[in-house]
Amino acid sequence: MSDNQHTSGAENPEHITGLKLGPVKQSAAGLPAIIETVKQVVGEAGITRGWKALAAMNKKGGFDCPSCAWPDPDDDRSAMGEYCENGAKAIAEEATLKKLTPEFFAQHSVQDLATLSDFEIGRKGRIAQPMYLPQGGTHYQPISWDEAFNKIGKALNNLASPDEAIFYTSGRTSNEAAFLYQLFVREYGTNNLPDCSNMCHESSGVALGESLGIGKGSVKLEDFYEAEVIIILGQNPGTNHPRMLSALQKAKENGARIIAVNPLPETGLMAFNNPQQLKGLLGKETHLTDIFLHIVINGDLALLKAIEYLLWQHEQREPGQVFDRAFIENNTEGYNAFINDLQQQNLEQLIQACGISPEQLTEVADLLKNKTKIIACWAMGLTQHVNAVDTIKEIVNLLLLKGSIGKPGAGTCPVRGHSNVQGDRTMGIYEKPGQQFLNNIAANFNFQPPQHPGYDVVEAIKAMHGGKASVFIAMGGNFLSATPDTNYTATALRKCALTVHVSTKLNRSHLVHGDEALILPCLGRSDKDILNGEEQIVSCENSMGVVQLSKGVLQPVSDHLLSEPVIVCRLAKATLGGRSTVNWDKYLQHYDHIREDIERTIPGFTDYNNRVRIPGGFYLPNCNREGSFNTTTKKAHFNIAPVTTIHLAENELLMMTIRSHDQFNTTIYGLDDRYRGIYHERRVILMNVDDMDRRNLQQGDVVDIYNHHGGVERIAHKFIVVPYPIPPLCTATYFPEANVLVPVNSVAKKSNTPVSKGVVITVRKASS
Repeated sequence: MSDNQHTSGAENPEHITGLKLGPVKQSAAGLPAIIETVKQVVGEAGITRGWKALAAMNKKGGFDCPSCAWPDPDDDRSAMGEYCENGAKAIAEEATLKKLTPEFFAQHSVQDLATLSDFEIGRKGRIAQPMYLPQGGTHYQPISWDEAFNKIGKALNNLASPDEAIFYTSGRTSNEAAFLYQLFVREYGTNNLPDCSNMCHESSGVALGESLGIGKGSVKLEDFYEAEVIIILGQNPGTNHPRMLSALQKAKENGARIIAVNPLPETGLMAFNNPQQLKGLLGKETHLTDIFLHIVINGDLALLKAIEYLLWQHEQREPGQVFDRAFIENNTEGYNAFINDLQQQNLEQLIQACGISPEQLTEVADLLKNKTKIIACWAMGLTQHVNAVDTIKEIVNLLLLKGSIGKPGAGTCPVRGHSNVQGDRTMGIYEKPGQQFLNNIAANFNFQPPQHPGYDVVEAIKAMHGGKASVFIAMGGNFLSATPDTNYTATALRKCALTVHVSTKLNRSHLVHGDEALILPCLGRSDKDILNGEEQIVSCENSMGVVQLSKGVLQPVSDHLLSEPVIVCRLAKATLGGRSTVNWDKYLQHYDHIREDIERTIPGFTDYNNRVRIPGGFYLPNCNREGSFNTTTKKAHFNIAPVTTIHLAENELLMMTIRSHDQFNTTIYGLDDRYRGIYHERRVILMNVDDMDRRNLQQGDVVDIYNHHGGVERIAHKFIVVPYPIPPLCTATYFPEANVLVPVNSVAKKSNTPVSKGVVITVRKASS
C-alpha cells in the first residue's frame, strides 16, 4: 500500500475554526428555525427546486425525509410543511445542484480531500458518476457501471470464504433495497450484515425482545396525546428529533406532565416555539418539561430503581392503589423476585449513584403513583453504556409495575435515529437472523442461507483489522465517522483489498480506503426513480412501525445515477451469475415484484403493494401494542440487575459524545450549535466549572483528551474548553470528532454496542 494512503490526520483532521460563545437559547425552533431552513434550502437547491422538495417531503404520496425516523401524523398533515429544520437541511444537501464530476476528482487527490473537515467534504455536492481508485492511485477516476460491478463480483468470488466479505447498511436504505441486499448477501453465503443499529438502538432491541417479546416500541403517535406522563431519558429531541416537539406540545395541551432526564439541560427539552403557529413565531413558547432531573452520566439505572423503591413504599401504604396488581398477575413473571431485590436496595446509595436529590425523587414518585398512562422515551443516552440493556429493562420494570404497556397513552418508545433503520432490520438486515426468517428464505428462493451468525459492526472492524475480512461494501452511511476507535477502524479499512461505498455525497469513508476503492452514486429519496419508463416507489418504516411509500419528485442531478435496488440487482448478477436461484431480472422490471416477494417472506406485509399505496401507509403487527408478549412464556419478564458504578481515578473524567444542532448523525450541516450557544467550532469539550478549576483551566483553553482503555493510549488533540451546566466529573464532546477516544473493546453487554456515552478520559493543556 502506498504511503499516500496513510496520510497523517486523514481519519480525523484537527481543525480549530475559531470558537465564539453566545447565550444558551431558552426555547427551540421558532422564527430562527425558519430563517435557517430558507437559507439552507435556497442556497443549495435554489428556490424552485428547493421548495418543490420541501412541499413533497413527509407528505402522503411524497417522499420520506432522509433524516430521522419520527412518525408522520396518521390524519391530516401540516399544509405549511411536515418537516423540521434538520430535515430541511438534509434535503437541501440531497437536492443540491452541486455535483462532483470526473474533472473534480482529477483536480483533487484523495490526500488533498482528506485534509478537509467533514463539513467541507459534505458541502462539495452530489457524486455524479461511478468512481474508481486503483491500487497505488492518488486520484479517483471515472469507471463504467459494468466495469464497477465486474470488479466487485470478481473480488467477492476470489475470496476463500464468503465470510471474508462485510456488507454494511445505513438506516437510509429503503425496505426494497434492504430486502434485496440481504437476499443477495445470504445467497452469496454469509450473514455478515452489520448495520447502523448495531451502534445505536441494538441495546433497545435486545432489552425489549427479551423482556417483552418484540424489539420495537409499542406506542403510536396518538398515544402521546392521551398520555398522563411522558418520561424522556437520554434524548435531546430539539436537535435529534425536532418534530417530536410538536407531539410533546400537543400532549402538554391535553394535560400530560413531562419528566426530562439528561446530564445537560437541553433547550429542546425545556421549551418550544412552534414555527407553524403564530404564537410560536412571535416567541410565545410552550414550556415542555415539568420536572428536569439533572442526572450524572450513566446514573439512569440507579434513578429508575430509586423511583421504583419510592413507589413500592407508596404501595405498602396503599396496597393495590399504586401498582397494577391485576396486570402484574395476568401478564408478567418474576414480580416476587424483583420486589425481593428491590427491598434490598439502599436508597441513599441510589441517590448518590444518580445524583438526583431526595426531594426531586419524591416529587417524581408522587407524580407517578396514581398515574397509569405513562410513556417512556429514550435514545442513545441510554443505549451506549456497558449496562444499557439492563437500564432499558429497568424502564420496562417501571412500566410493568404501573400496567403501562398495551393500553392507550402508555408504553415503550425507543426513538430511532435514521429514517429507515427500523425497516432495514424488519427486512432482514441483521447478523443474527431468526430461524423462521431463514426458513422462509430457503422455501421461497430455493437456496439454503447460512445458519451461523455473521459479524456485527464491532466484530466486522476487528475482522478487517485482523485480516479475516478483506472486502468491505457499504450500502450508504459514513462507516469510518460513525464507528468507534477511529484510528483502529481506519487501519482496519486500509487492510482491505477492496472497499465499496454506495453513496449520494462524498464523505470521509471514501478517503480512508482499501487497496482499491469504488464509489457507486445512487439516487436520493427526493430524486425521481424511473425504471423502464415508469416512476417507481419505495417504502420505509418509521419509529412506530408504520410502513408508507416514498416517491421522489426531483430530476436527478446526473444521468449516471442508479437506484439502490438496481445497484443490488446488478451486483448480484455480476457476482452470482448463473448459480443464482433468484430472478434478479424480475426485480429490474418493476419494484412491485420486490414487494411481492417481501410479502411472501416477512409476516405483516399481506397485500403489500396495495396497502403501501394507501395514503399514510399501514401499521405492522405489534404484540405489545395489542396487549400480548411474544416471549417463551407469553408473559412480560421483570428483570433484576445490580447498579454498577464507573469508578474514576484521581483526575479522571467521564465523557459522553453528543450531536451539535447543526448535524444529523455523521453529516455536518454547519459549525453552529445555537441552542447551546456554541458557534463556529466543533472541537469543544463541555466541562463543569469546578472540574475546570481543579485543573487550572479557563474558558477557551485548548486541551488534549486522553483515553487509556485496555492499556492503549488514544488521543484527541486540540479541544477548546467550554464551561457548561453539566454534573461534576462529567464532560461532553461532539462526535465524530471524539470517536477516536471510544475504545473498540468497550461495548454494552449483550448488544455489543460501542460505549460512546461512558468514556473515561483525562485532559491536559495542549502544548502550543
